[in-house]
Amino acid sequence: MLAPRRLPSLNGIRAFEAAARTGSFVAAAAELNVTPAAISRLVRLLELRLGIALFARHANRLVPTAAGLAYQAGLTRILDDAARLTEQVVAMAGAKVVTVGVGPTFAVRWLIPRLLDLQRQEPEIEVRVVTGGQTVPFSDGWSCGIRLGDGNWPGLEATPLFPADLLPVCAPAMAARIGDIPALARETLIRVAHAPEDWPRWLAAMGAAGIRAGGPVFDYYGQALQAALDGIGVAMGVRPYIDDDLAAGRLVAPFPRSVSKDMRWYLVHHAGREAEPGFAAFRRWLIAACKFRANGLDR
Repeated sequence: MLAPRRLPSLNGIRAFEAAARTGSFVAAAAELNVTPAAISRLVRLLELRLGIALFARHANRLVPTAAGLAYQAGLTRILDDAARLTEQVVAMAGAKVVTVGVGPTFAVRWLIPRLLDLQRQEPEIEVRVVTGGQTVPFSDGWSCGIRLGDGNWPGLEATPLFPADLLPVCAPAMAARIGDIPALARETLIRVAHAPEDWPRWLAAMGAAGIRAGGPVFDYYGQALQAALDGIGVAMGVRPYIDDDLAAGRLVAPFPRSVSKDMRWYLVHHAGREAEPGFAAFRRWLIAACKFRANGLDR
């Protein structure tokens, strides 16, 4: 059982934070719509509760103590986050707002190109796309996230979307000169920093474990794929990042065989979100779009 939170008066916290941020009891009183005397009293009670001085009081001015400065900096961030979260919750009540935490490459290479289809099918949904890759903790302010993994995220519901398959890709001109897998040893093999196992996994499956990928390293798949588009070398593509470029002929897969990354893409969210109309509609659309892709009918 979790221990109960031990917090001082929230009114005292708000009064202190406003006074420290604005520099006076008068300005804080105007912001919180109370009297300066009320602000002074609340701050004094907070100091007594904490057992430390938060202000050094001088004639006509307040000077935060070292403890006061540290407390104010943390409280301002917390209260700002609470205000933003409140705005999101209020917006959910009046509109179908969906906040999606997703990695930058997935957003640019799959989700954003399909948002027009979502708008056509669900014109009342307002989608907010925020950065939410593998290294970003899932935020309670998000409606959902789209993540690559094994489906095990404690505290989150996970719905499988589609598998992540590895497939080398490059510009058409480069593909024309790559006749067989041994030819890859003469090409620049582009790598992604957080996925060093991708090339060895695919090459081992092809019986070419002796080939070493020693090309430039990029932080994100999107950067690596852009380098491939620019003719720098061969990138290890991950579906669905490469689907649109392959369909349009901007990228070519010199070899037809893909290899499983042993991961899948999942829609993740906290339990209970299914009752929110906006999220429910977004989830229906996303699952249908993934099935559309799986059937070979995607863009």
